[in-house]
Amino acid sequence: MIAKAQGKFIRLSPTKVRQVIDLLRDKDVAEAKSVLAVINKRPKEHLIKILNQAIANAKLKGFNVQQLYISKITCDIGPMWKRFKAAGFGRATPILKRTAHINIELDTKG
Repeated sequence: MIAKAQGKFIRLSPTKVRQVIDLLRDKDVAEAKSVLAVINKRPKEHLIKILNQAIANAKLKGFNVQQLYISKITCDIGPMWKRFKAAGFGRATPILKRTAHINIELDTKG
């Protein structure tokens, strides 16, 4: 692991984020950026921010950006916001507003 970045308490469902990060796993940084540029999913903006943070962290350590690739990318479950919605016959049904923790680790090739 050369550099890492993480985004916590992101107001997205972890299952929907995992659909996007499966496309990025084990890709070069430039290739991952190009994939994120054309994809049309909501986690895209958050993943671009976190990837740019990891690249900036690697630059501060003095590594070449062209040699970096995504060695590990995970999305973990964060705390859920619990809300209730009115239902028929005087009942209430729960609504779980999910959050996600996204971790990206970069490494050099070879």
